[in-house]
Amino acid sequence: MKNTTAGLLLRSMRPKQWTKNLILFAAPIFSQNLSSFPFLFKAVTAFVIFCIISGCVYIINDLFDLKQDKIHPLKSHRPLASGKLKPSTAIVATITLLLISFGSALLTCNLMFTVIAFCYFLLQLVYSMFLKHVVILDVFSIAAGFVLRAIAGAEVIDVPFSTWLLFCAILLSLFLALSKRRHELILLEDDAIHHRKILFEYSPYLLDQMISVVTASTVITYTLYTVADETVSKFGTDRLKYTIPFVLYGIFRYLYLIHQKNEGGSPEKVLLNDFPLLLCILLYGITVGLILYL
Repeated sequence: MKNTTAGLLLRSMRPKQWTKNLILFAAPIFSQNLSSFPFLFKAVTAFVIFCIISGCVYIINDLFDLKQDKIHPLKSHRPLASGKLKPSTAIVATITLLLISFGSALLTCNLMFTVIAFCYFLLQLVYSMFLKHVVILDVFSIAAGFVLRAIAGAEVIDVPFSTWLLFCAILLSLFLALSKRRHELILLEDDAIHHRKILFEYSPYLLDQMISVVTASTVITYTLYTVADETVSKFGTDRLKYTIPFVLYGIFRYLYLIHQKNEGGSPEKVLLNDFPLLLCILLYGITVGLILYL
């Protein structure tokens, strides 16, 4: 299976990175609708659709970056860069999967969700062709992808998209995007510019400054959200403030992994492989569930 065409396509779609699509569940959870089976079904369907679309985007990105990936110390092992998967096969499979995804979105979800999913796909295309070569806008584009996912999670169950959720999604996604750039810069060192020219515009010091700003803003925004009158009125409690320690630990742990372990290039890898961070997220989820649903 691993070296079959289907297996190579699946590897190119990077299933481990599908954890990024979990942000679609933010709106269903914080709107207190996750316990309703119809809403849960729609949220899971939306998650699967975005996994397929984002997987197709990764294949397209690999097609665009084929030349650079061949000289990358890690990406050269990808199916397309290594030559195991033919570009023509990847193109046909991608078109087929995209047609299935958008068709399923129209049939099982709603029009607005489908429009947002299509906007997400277009954003990723523009990023692959242009925006990833524009300093600062490259990380904003990555962050915008997370925000569109979060909005799609609200639209699929037809609930208002919270302003607080928007702020938190933007800041957290910027934190992850900047961390990814820093990891690439440190990993590739002198070869960075040969792999991704935009890295020449950054330095570890600049990225550390930007990460510091975004980190502080994320913590402050989430803290204000938990005690805001709007939040207390909506949930009938101010107990969300007890989740702040989990957010602080999670961010501090991620910063530790970035600076001390030279990780952060793949958020999904860190999430799945670092037990303390995974446990923190699990405890945060349980705490939020108990507060909002019990």
